[in-house]
Amino acid sequence: MKNILSYLFVLLSLTGCIDTFKHTDSPILARVHDTYLYTSDIKGLIPENISPRDSISLVRSYVNDWVRTNVMIYQAQQNLPVDQLDFTKQLDDYRNSLIIYSYETELISQNLDTIISEVEIEEYYNNHLKDFELKENITKAIYVIVEKNPENEDQFDQIFSLPDSTLFDSLDYYAPQLATSSYLDTTSWVSFYDIQQIIPIETYNRELFLKNNRFVKIVTERYAYFVKFFDFKIKDDISPLAFKRNDIFNIIMSQRKVKLASKVRGDIYERALKNNEFEIYYHE
Repeated sequence: MKNILSYLFVLLSLTGCIDTFKHTDSPILARVHDTYLYTSDIKGLIPENISPRDSISLVRSYVNDWVRTNVMIYQAQQNLPVDQLDFTKQLDDYRNSLIIYSYETELISQNLDTIISEVEIEEYYNNHLKDFELKENITKAIYVIVEKNPENEDQFDQIFSLPDSTLFDSLDYYAPQLATSSYLDTTSWVSFYDIQQIIPIETYNRELFLKNNRFVKIVTERYAYFVKFFDFKIKDDISPLAFKRNDIFNIIMSQRKVKLASKVRGDIYERALKNNEFEIYYHE
């Protein structure tokens, strides 16, 4: 960093872009009227292991942006009415909001009940079914992807023809050995769109495809894809609880935080009132 700044200082000095003042030992990179940008102001700007050329380009870009910003600030200060330049109230309000937010966040973290039972989740789900209409098609499915060759294809053709009772034992054994990639979880709902990002399923009607297919084999120039669908839900159906469990958990937690924040504010006010910590003066 020191070498880069020194190099930049020499470079800009040769072009007459740098001056110094008696009150500082730091070279000046730029000036806008009475506002100055010093080399010491940009410490930490340049990443480690960057080339001198890139570092100079980075500094020049920063300096140009700084100049443009401060030219605009100066122009605004010269032309705006005095009352529009006083941000004391806004800054005080912002500072107070930050203080309150930080304090409430700390109190909530200390007092929030983070245990949400399955009964609460199910109750919320049943009471808000209209809020859980699916925005996409989802499915429970497994897939195996293998490199294309007769041996691999024959092996998994046989496996996927097995009944479910023996299918998974065979997949658990052969998929780690032969598959390039596999997904064998039948308990989780997944987006059909996400599956299409992995398996090259081409269809103009996803809903119809899901209704009419339980097993799909797709062979490309390099891979063979085996997919078996166990269940599905169509867009605009009511989402299964399992697919929305995490969302419901977060909703309930957010509601608790809001309720606790309101209680905290109320308790603090009532305590201050009880202890005569404030007075309100009315003037007619």
